[in-house]
Amino acid sequence: MRLADAIDQFTLQLEADGRSPHTIGNYRRHVALLACWLGPSDDLDGVTPQMLARFLVADTTRTGRSASTMNAIRTSLRVVFAWLHQAGLIRSNPARMIRRAICSPPPPKTLTDDEIERLLATIARDRTPEGKRDHALFALMAWTGIRLSSAIGVDVEDVDLGRAELRLRQVKGDRTERVLLGPKTVALLSVYLGERRTGPAFPAIHGGHVGRRQAARRLELWLERAGLQHRGAHALRHSFATRLYRQTGDVLLVKTALGHRSVESTLVYATPDRDQLRRRLV
Repeated sequence: MRLADAIDQFTLQLEADGRSPHTIGNYRRHVALLACWLGPSDDLDGVTPQMLARFLVADTTRTGRSASTMNAIRTSLRVVFAWLHQAGLIRSNPARMIRRAICSPPPPKTLTDDEIERLLATIARDRTPEGKRDHALFALMAWTGIRLSSAIGVDVEDVDLGRAELRLRQVKGDRTERVLLGPKTVALLSVYLGERRTGPAFPAIHGGHVGRRQAARRLELWLERAGLQHRGAHALRHSFATRLYRQTGDVLLVKTALGHRSVESTLVYATPDRDQLRRRLV
């Protein structure tokens, strides 16, 4: 079986299992690296554990990639080839010997409190409809920690200012969640939404919800205008979580705020405060 045919069948199974396009795209990108390295000789029955080992140590595979990215590639190969073998599409699993490297996850990319204030102040100076939308959108993300994909999918009907809650219908894992809103967020949304009672909370200029790529480009524009380094929309979520843990020291509270299913996903924010440790030393 050719590698291209194999990945098509594997991703079809992922779609049938309800996996997200982001997850499917990662598997495709990682397997594409292997296909490029194999070249014309991509008959999977000829792939051996030794060939995969040479692929993983090749300069073309490792150059410019972090340890965590290399671990993601290793995981993709293990999962893909295990499924192909289990499905009877290849005679043996050549990825059975692959193990993830032991490494610490990189620290989350965040903005400081002062940088977030600078960013939002920069956007607030734009009084056009787009500027007002961007200010409300990115302030909501910074003050609640919700993901970009969830935020842009919010409808006006999902905002309950009386109960200070926000319903999210586009959440990772196809779940519905309710997010608590603080007084500052309620006041902002009240002014921003005004008398609107229906439709997208954050609309595109020509109607419908603003798109993910467009919102990401707008954030990049505002970061540049504020004189800040581009970190991506997820940095707002990381910044919220880091600030909340710093204020409370409660990892379970942060887990609840972020909607994580497992506390392991939240532990990356539980970094020790060295100054606090120093004060407690005898």
